[in-house]
Amino acid sequence: MILDLFAGPGGWSQALAALGVRDVGLEWDEWACKTRAAAGQLTIRTDVAAYPLWPLLGRITGLIASPPCQAWSMAGKRLGLVDQPLVHQAVADLAHGRDTRKQLLDTCRDPRSLLAAEPMRYLHALNQHGQPEWVAIEEVPDVLPLWRQYAAILRTWGYSVWTGVLNAADYGVPQTRRRAILLASRTRTAVPPPPTHAKLAEPESLFGPGRARWVSMAEALGWGATDRPVPTVCAGGGPGGGPEPFPSGSRKTLSDARDRGTWKPHPPATSGAAVTSGRREQTVAAEHPGVQATPPVWRSTLRNNNQANATVRTIDEPAGTLFFGHRANEGVWQAEPTAATSLGAAPDPIRITAAEAGILQTFPADYPWQGNKGQIFSQVGNAVPPRLAAH
Repeated sequence: MILDLFAGPGGWSQALAALGVRDVGLEWDEWACKTRAAAGQLTIRTDVAAYPLWPLLGRITGLIASPPCQAWSMAGKRLGLVDQPLVHQAVADLAHGRDTRKQLLDTCRDPRSLLAAEPMRYLHALNQHGQPEWVAIEEVPDVLPLWRQYAAILRTWGYSVWTGVLNAADYGVPQTRRRAILLASRTRTAVPPPPTHAKLAEPESLFGPGRARWVSMAEALGWGATDRPVPTVCAGGGPGGGPEPFPSGSRKTLSDARDRGTWKPHPPATSGAAVTSGRREQTVAAEHPGVQATPPVWRSTLRNNNQANATVRTIDEPAGTLFFGHRANEGVWQAEPTAATSLGAAPDPIRITAAEAGILQTFPADYPWQGNKGQIFSQVGNAVPPRLAAH
């Protein structure tokens, strides 16, 4: 059995399925569990911190863990960094069979911080039976010192271990998502997977083909030769019910957008075409009689959130790290002029859809997400990209 702790909506499971393997996921979130069920993945809905270990002993060949990152992520308050000494203490204690989680939890500034120590509780119990054969754990980069502590312990138990930070874009993910990784094995030398992509394409050499260029958002979304359709935006939730949790002034109904003239993102390769329509072209012609109107040319960019230091990437680049779950983390498509001489006001931003976010996380376009839009966005942001997980 391959055990997947904090399994989420199935990033690791989707990767394993592509490799012809299945896992059993432990997950608490209701809608992530429903997504996993719709995707045909095996799941036990439970609190990973409370699940008993005895049913697993002698049965686990591989252990996967992606502890919740909210306590450590730059998208939040990062109280996990304040709690880090307590988490290190919990790992050290659990590695010796001492469960001090309750006492340490009372001192933590963020109760989610201590979840990063949970994999050690499982590893200690399983190690008594010479298991698991291999381990794969991922988290945000700030957790790397904790993985190094895990590594030091696992080496004393006979594992070969590698820890480090990998960039998802180096493995064909259209997103420069950086993650702290721990890989361990009892049967072979643990090494990071060789990168398949690079920021710039590499030429063929005596050693074989070079790495391909990073996958862009345009490539992943299939926006090469066709425009992105303007979405119909409506209030309310989805299958999960309830109101849309992230209201935004940027939302417009389809009919209103048509009245003002819509914009549709194009990759720069087609920037000679107009990215506007309707009244704006007529206005140019009226103001400049006798001159053939050239509508403004816009290129689309993705702004990760509405914070001042938000990452902004053009469509011919990978996205920055996508994270959701709070209104400030709302990603939007923006139109930017490709030349200083462009005419007209910039079109209104359009919020990224949950389907687009899932594709940029390398989930299939038809992945059966469950819940309303906010619940789906949260699942996408918390998931490991399946393509990175497969490597």
